[in-house]
Amino acid sequence: MGSDGRLHEKGDGMARSAPTRWNPTTVVMDAADEEIGLATRDDIAGMLDLQEQNLPDRGGDLSVALSLEWFETAIVDMPVIVARKNGRVIGYLVSSTFAALAHLDIIKAMMRAYRGSGEAYVYGPVCVARNERGRGLAGRLFTALRRELPQREGIAFIRRDNALSLRAHARMGMCEVGEFTHKGVPHAVLAYTG
Repeated sequence: MGSDGRLHEKGDGMARSAPTRWNPTTVVMDAADEEIGLATRDDIAGMLDLQEQNLPDRGGDLSVALSLEWFETAIVDMPVIVARKNGRVIGYLVSSTFAALAHLDIIKAMMRAYRGSGEAYVYGPVCVARNERGRGLAGRLFTALRRELPQREGIAFIRRDNALSLRAHARMGMCEVGEFTHKGVPHAVLAYTG
């Protein structure tokens, strides 16, 4: 972790100019006893816990562990959507500028496969608690994010062996636009316009 709050990997950074600072609006949707809205500093501990449960060494599919400092910056720069149930974080969806993640080798590989439009942003990670999966929560998080970033292109990558996520994102309207291999693992690049 660098003093700038970003997770660092070895290699040269690719720079992309960041769009003007994101200006949040209120997004709140209710479904049963769930609340979906913009993440706040109070949600970060719950997002970190959920992230930890979904890292590869715990059987999950997340590709990168992001730090407390990274999340603190991310929720100010771009919309980070969070779902809460009974005050507990049950899911989140991050959007970020390329500049915020361009130092990561996996993002560099994705950008070589597909760069997107001038104001494109990185969609993801999206993380849903195990006991909440299969209930459409990822889709509701996605809908909230699209409302926050209308007419902007979002770009995501998903491991080819994560068939469930590939199908879910296709149902949400994302289209495959490229592919790349990172550390021997094939990935699909998907894109959509908000």
